[in-house]
Amino acid sequence: MPETTTGVRRDIGRYVNDELRDRYFAACDALYAKGAPARFETDVETSFGTTHVYRYGPTDPTAESRTPVVLIHGSGGCSAQWYPNTRALSAERPVYALDTPGDPGRSVQREPMWQPERAAQWMDEALDALGLDKVHLVGSSYGGWLVINQAHLRPERLASVTALDPGGLEKVGLRFFVWIFASLFATYAPKAWRPRLAKWLEQPVIVVPELRAMIQVGVRAFRFRRPAPLPLSDAELGSIRTPFYLIMGKRSLLVHPKRQLERVPLLIRGARAEIIAATGHGPQIDHPDLVNTRMLSFMEDIDSLDPAAGGLTHA
Repeated sequence: MPETTTGVRRDIGRYVNDELRDRYFAACDALYAKGAPARFETDVETSFGTTHVYRYGPTDPTAESRTPVVLIHGSGGCSAQWYPNTRALSAERPVYALDTPGDPGRSVQREPMWQPERAAQWMDEALDALGLDKVHLVGSSYGGWLVINQAHLRPERLASVTALDPGGLEKVGLRFFVWIFASLFATYAPKAWRPRLAKWLEQPVIVVPELRAMIQVGVRAFRFRRPAPLPLSDAELGSIRTPFYLIMGKRSLLVHPKRQLERVPLLIRGARAEIIAATGHGPQIDHPDLVNTRMLSFMEDIDSLDPAAGGLTHA
C-alpha cells in the first residue's frame, strides 16, 4: 500500500482538508440546484470504496418501469456536471448519477480503480448494489472512457452506451491539456472578457458562475491520483456488441471528430456516430436540448426492440 511519511496513500484521490471539501460541496450544491431536484441520494459500497448516487425522476409515474439511465461524469468534477440534462432525461426515465471515486464529489475512494478491469468491476458492483439489472449508460469525457470500457469488459447489464466526446478512443494529446489549463486560467479573467474567452475556447465553464465556482474550488480542494486512460485498441472496440452512440463536438480537442466519425461505426457493429457543430468538449452542456432529445430518441429506439424494457415493439 503506497504511503507518504504522513500515512496518506499516494494511489487514491483525496481532499486536501475538510474545510476545502465542504466549500466544494457547497459549490456543487449551487450547481445541482440548476438541474432537476434529486428524488433521493444514497451511498453504495463497492470493493473500491463508497459510491454516492443521485436518483432523479421520472416525473411520469408510468415511466418508472422503463430502463433507467445511468450518468457517469467527466474527470475533475462530480455529478453536478449533468445539471443541463437531468430534467429532460428524468422526465421520461429513472436517472441515476454516480459520483466516480477518485474524483471530487461525495464518493470516498479506498482502493485504486484506474485500471480497466478494476474500473469495470467498480461499475458493475455499484449497479448491482443499486439493484439495476439493465441500464442505458451515458458517460462524458473520462466518464466516456469508463462507459466504453464497461461495454468492452462487462456489458451484461448494458442496454446501450452513449459516449459524449469521450476518452478511450485516442491517446490524450498535449493540445487537450493545454486547453484544460487555458480554460482554468480563463475562469479568473475579468468578467467583461469571459464571454469572448468562452467562445474562443469553446468552454462554458467560464460563463456559468456556478460551474466556474465549482471548478475553481475543486482544483484547490482535491488531489488526483490516477493516470490518463489508455485508448482501447481496434480489436477491443470491435469486440463491443452493446448498442453504441458516439456524440462529439466539432471542435473537440480530446478526439479528432471526423476520424472517429468514420472509424467507430466500422469497428463497432451498428454504432451511431455524430458531430455536433458549434461546440468543443461539452456538447451536452453547450447544446443540452439537442443532445438530450437525441439521447432519449436513441434509447427509445433500443427499448422498442425489447418489450421487457418498457418500450413498444415495431409493427
